[in-house]
Amino acid sequence: MARVLLAGESWISHATHYKGFDSFSSVTFETGADAFIAAAAAQGVEVEQMYGHDVPAKFPRTVEALAGYDVVILSDIGANSFLLPPQTWVGGQRSGNALVALADWVRAGGGLMMAGGYLSFQGFQARANFARSPLADVLPVTMLDCDDRVESPQGAPVALVDAGHEIGAVWPDGAPELLGYNHVTATPDARVVATVGGDVLVATREVGAGRSLVWTSDIGPHWCPTEFLGWPGFAPVVGAMLRWLGAAPVAS
Repeated sequence: MARVLLAGESWISHATHYKGFDSFSSVTFETGADAFIAAAAAQGVEVEQMYGHDVPAKFPRTVEALAGYDVVILSDIGANSFLLPPQTWVGGQRSGNALVALADWVRAGGGLMMAGGYLSFQGFQARANFARSPLADVLPVTMLDCDDRVESPQGAPVALVDAGHEIGAVWPDGAPELLGYNHVTATPDARVVATVGGDVLVATREVGAGRSLVWTSDIGPHWCPTEFLGWPGFAPVVGAMLRWLGAAPVAS
């Protein structure tokens, strides 16, 4: 079975509650990947999720360690989580650069997907900061060097533009609108499969012996609304993206 690692798409929230004279705080843990993981499973692809708070200490930092996976997905988690492991951030010690290793792993035959979000591509206030990272050289898009979010609460139309691509071949009509995405532009050697609001939604690229792919919207709310998650095409498209990246041959 193909080995797929999803890094990120989780968060911890701290809230303070005021009730008259008194107050108290609470902490909650949430993940936005459940629908995506379920869609992949429905297509026969198992996805292992590494929560965002585990990434600095546990994400593979060498090509050899990454060789345990066929596909790696980064979703809503910024570059700092990969660049600042505890031994460097706390201990002031040298460590392997996980993003250099990830880019080299792609060139050697791995499949990399970046999904959109507030901490994807450049993201909210450019805090994701991938535009000047080693991943900029292997993704199928060019990133802005500023806040790249496009918020579309009114809905942004989704359109299939390359039905001849293996992913486009399983894309049915009637995709619901999305509520936002990260604005990027396709590289000259990329194939744009689908657009959102006239901009890139899905693009793919061959990189050395490997492949890369972007999905520029969320894989769950808020940008990817429940209507899209319930769309009959969601699971087939998720499965096709992961298979194209290297999990298994795509059946057209």
